[in-house]
Amino acid sequence: MAYKRNPKNISSLYKLDAAMEHELVVKSNKLIEAGFKLSLNEQRVILMAITHVRRDRALSSDEVFEIKATDFMTLFGMNQNKAYEELQNAAQRLFERFVIIDNPDPDNPELVMTKTRWISSIDYIPNHGKIRLMFAQKMIPYLSVLEREFTKYKLESIAKMTSTHAIRLYELLMQWGSVGERDVSIEWLKRQTQIEGKYTAIKDFKKSVIDVAVSQINEYTDLEVSYDQRKSGRTVTHLIFTFKPKLSPKLDEKATKKVKPEGLLINGVPKVDIERLARPGESYEDAAERIKKSCLA
Repeated sequence: MAYKRNPKNISSLYKLDAAMEHELVVKSNKLIEAGFKLSLNEQRVILMAITHVRRDRALSSDEVFEIKATDFMTLFGMNQNKAYEELQNAAQRLFERFVIIDNPDPDNPELVMTKTRWISSIDYIPNHGKIRLMFAQKMIPYLSVLEREFTKYKLESIAKMTSTHAIRLYELLMQWGSVGERDVSIEWLKRQTQIEGKYTAIKDFKKSVIDVAVSQINEYTDLEVSYDQRKSGRTVTHLIFTFKPKLSPKLDEKATKKVKPEGLLINGVPKVDIERLARPGESYEDAAERIKKSCLA
């Protein structure tokens, strides 16, 4: 999707079309694992802005991102009459939100933690149904010119989710996408999502948080997820998530032999799936073999 630039240095989000649904969310892994709590609409505002961070140059501290209520409404299936109100309310609360990043600088081990706001300013333009925001200075290194240790996924993957925990869990699994399994401490997961002290019974935590998140990931995203639990003594302390990518269309014996007119199969895997699931620097052939092994596992 093309960006329009003007003298005020605004990255505009113009009318939503199919291209916008395929915009990439790209975050540093430090930010993926950071401690924060955002409502569903606050998450949506942040993710929409992140998709429009330029990847070919460093993000400047005075760069402004414009979000229209019509885009917000269309992408997330909102009521038209409430779209701007929801967008405005989310942005207003977002200004007070903060994020805690543990061990932010590997070259400076003495720096244990950074606490920063997500955004530094918000402009409201009600007559045109839009807002403008700027990311806080400390957030910029985790969003711009990421050459290593980052996670990316399509915005459309989370568009239908109604659970903020589902979005967080999806990101944590995508971070380990090439592994297919992630062992997570319940204490750590609660701390990073800032729900310590809640759901003290494991059955309540699984029912209200984990089961809902897993169900939405399986229904709406490109991952298939299941989980088990691990005990330390008699107490459940960890959750073990097992996941693998879905293929579209599903890989079967016929598909491996048939070359579709709209695109090629590479080692039996549709090219579109390879481009969606490939790791940075991975060749088409290597990615195809890895994807097949993952899906057949």
